[in-house]
Amino acid sequence: MNGISIAVFLSFGLFVEIILTQLAILLVLARIGVGKKEYYRYPLNLTMFSAVSLIGAFTFWLLGGDHQSIDFTSFQDIVAIFGYAITVFVVNQLFIKMNHRVFYKRNVKLFDKGFLWEIQSSLIVLPVGFVLFVLYTEIGRIAIFYMGIPFVMIAIILKLLYSYQEINRYLEETGEIGHQLTKKMVVNEVYDVFISKIANLVTMDCAYIYMVVDEHLELVRFTDAKNEIQPTHSRLSKNEAFSGMVWEENKPILYNNSKEWSFLKANKIPKDMESVISLPIETNNSTIGIVTLVSKEKNAFGKVHLRILDILTNYFGVAIENAKNYEITKLNSEKDGLTKLYNYRYFNNAVEEYGSNITKSSIYSLILLDLDHFKQVNDKYGHEAGNEILRLFADTLTEFIGEKGLVARYGGEEFVISLPHINLTEACKLAESLRALIAETPFPVMKHIFPHNDVEYVSVTASIGVSAYPDHCETLNELIRHADRAMYLGAKQRGRNKVAVYQELQPN
Repeated sequence: MNGISIAVFLSFGLFVEIILTQLAILLVLARIGVGKKEYYRYPLNLTMFSAVSLIGAFTFWLLGGDHQSIDFTSFQDIVAIFGYAITVFVVNQLFIKMNHRVFYKRNVKLFDKGFLWEIQSSLIVLPVGFVLFVLYTEIGRIAIFYMGIPFVMIAIILKLLYSYQEINRYLEETGEIGHQLTKKMVVNEVYDVFISKIANLVTMDCAYIYMVVDEHLELVRFTDAKNEIQPTHSRLSKNEAFSGMVWEENKPILYNNSKEWSFLKANKIPKDMESVISLPIETNNSTIGIVTLVSKEKNAFGKVHLRILDILTNYFGVAIENAKNYEITKLNSEKDGLTKLYNYRYFNNAVEEYGSNITKSSIYSLILLDLDHFKQVNDKYGHEAGNEILRLFADTLTEFIGEKGLVARYGGEEFVISLPHINLTEACKLAESLRALIAETPFPVMKHIFPHNDVEYVSVTASIGVSAYPDHCETLNELIRHADRAMYLGAKQRGRNKVAVYQELQPN
């Protein structure tokens, strides 16, 4: 339009150029499908481009130009023509940026990629428009035919160049996103990286990430461009809304305006949305989730977005599976296989981590338990029954301690309880209550070593040692040793089924 408008302005004047520009704007707005809610764009753009034409013409005349008598060899006329072209370009860019800030509340920069693209295209198109004017002046209307073909070819080349640049940009950013996803070993971090990068990569208003959980889709992440919208649902069934359709059919969908999906009654997205793109997340030939993006703009997404998002969802699916496998492996390395409690290695790391941040005002207590005469239980009822008691005993400890501390299996029939922020007095009360609970709680077991697996209730007792920081030591590393000493010397050797405190063993 810029190339044609300069030829029309120089040949026929301002009025004809404005009429041509207005018609072009109407065609563009009709082509992109401006909806009822955006009808304001018609008067806005018509007014804006009329103002651009008027200011450009005023600059042309101010520099001494006269479209009725242009001399191509006149320096003044050449300056006037260049002044007109530059003014139209600059004023047009200013209006565009102002439009983004005022009407769309977008914080845009003047010298962005769009500005550079306009400079490149204008440097190609404007000289061709000037040549059209020269030829029209010399040979008449046939010049439109001669220059029309180059204009069409230039338009096609510019469109292909723009598409190439966009695809290349998308591919570069897609590769970087894939690289960042593969580095995350926690599933929630994978979700966060993916949705934040998608929001920056693709222009959209809302994004949803669902994961398949049992027989429904669970909404695990949601974001909107302005942080003003809250999701109206947390799960979907098959064939429900866009994501449910994609899950059922295992095919992506792309809608460019709301009329295309008017058949869908419950779409679960904000009412003013127009464009929708939704894709399955697949790994090992199965769908594990759905990604859905929506936009208020018509024709917001195209085939290029479909291809890019298809690549990204593949990265995403692989990253999720890797993170899940890592978390399972990590959990198995931290948990005791029999009791499902944390093992001693995890417990020791937790104590060291807490100890690295300890201060003078910190308090920390530790309880060490050992089941009394447990070998006799194994001999009488069998090792399977003994293992069952250990599992039930671990459940009892976990339920009793709750959120107060960390329970771990120390080894064999020994268990340890870490109690951050609990002083010695409170720890002793907990230990005594726990001792009484254990002694009063019979555990049901099967007598596996006999022909008939009858259920029998077995009572056990525990010897318990307690130590605390800073009462008994200067560093947390000494706590386990002190608690162990209290348990054996103070509880085991004094009759078992007792609670002993390390301080009581010290000479007066």
